[in-house]
Amino acid sequence: MPEPLLRVRDVRKAFGGVRAVDGVSFDLARGEIRALIGPNGAGKSTFFNILAGQLRADGGAVAYRGEQILGLAPYVIWRRGVSRTFQITATFATLSALENVRVARLSHTGDSRMLRRPADGLEVERSLALLEQVGLADQAVRPAGVLAYGDLKKLELAIALANDPELLLLDEPTAGMAPAERGALMALTASIARERTLTVLFTEHDMDVVFAIAGRIMVLHQGRVIADGAPDEVRADPEVQAVYLGEEAWTT
Repeated sequence: MPEPLLRVRDVRKAFGGVRAVDGVSFDLARGEIRALIGPNGAGKSTFFNILAGQLRADGGAVAYRGEQILGLAPYVIWRRGVSRTFQITATFATLSALENVRVARLSHTGDSRMLRRPADGLEVERSLALLEQVGLADQAVRPAGVLAYGDLKKLELAIALANDPELLLLDEPTAGMAPAERGALMALTASIARERTLTVLFTEHDMDVVFAIAGRIMVLHQGRVIADGAPDEVRADPEVQAVYLGEEAWTT
């Protein structure tokens, strides 16, 4: 069998007496699109923060392309081809959409260190191509701070693609969007992932989006993976149904 792109083994993180991530293990195959769902407080964002280097795990191992990345700085993990978005959009509000993507491109290529030459003109073509890919070419010169919320989410996706990643970690990428926009954004993401052979791990509140996009679903509850399988298998799992009982249907 081919080596998985991401191999996670017994990852743990506690805050005081609360085990936010409690022995998570799984393999993520190249080109896979997998959802990570669970009730509020299940540990999803904490786990993403560990994978991307924002939090240090208490124990476990994470191998990306066969190399251990657990404990590395976020920028090191990013440079190795792991890109991540956040629940709250993170862009430079006063910079244009194009400039936001160019900053990420210049950092990726190493041309951000402009002590010897100006940055004007560098990575413009590639940045425009990324904006075109997410449907924002006509918004290129507009400041990020004035973009509609749905367009801001598209910009965030373009920035996440700027380092030519192999793995995309999307933490609630449609948070705050209208229902119709959610499906469109994730369909776009899935299309780009297939085109580039990207591997995607995402968390999501909208179960219609999850079941439409994910080829496989993991369910996290109290820091533990309680189910991992095809959408129909997870939907029918008695423990998953019990975890979600009393909440709105299939929300995280």
